[in-house]
Amino acid sequence: MEKVNLAQKFSLFQDYWSPKIAGELNDSYLKLAKLKGEFVWHHHEAEDELFLVVKGKLLIKLRDRDIWLEEGEFVIIPKGVEHLPIAEEEVHALLLEPKTTLNTGNTRNERTVTDLERI
Repeated sequence: MEKVNLAQKFSLFQDYWSPKIAGELNDSYLKLAKLKGEFVWHHHEAEDELFLVVKGKLLIKLRDRDIWLEEGEFVIIPKGVEHLPIAEEEVHALLLEPKTTLNTGNTRNERTVTDLERI
């Protein structure tokens, strides 16, 4: 058991849209990601996904509405719900997801990360 300093962990990487494993909780990973620009529309067939904004402001577009997340706010996207994260400026986000969750969900492209780095 060791405490984790989020600012220190975020200082260890610069790449966007490439989640890093910062911890494990039961069958889930706590992932840290820096986000900037527009991601891809996707959904997760079997996993819910939590987005917690640590720094910045994140837009989560849904097919029927938009959700804006400010620092200290989170949203849980239920499995099967198509979503599109957008960060106009750099965002630091903590993601809590089952270990089976692929960052691009049902979509495979150049942003798909299959081998997650631990920090």
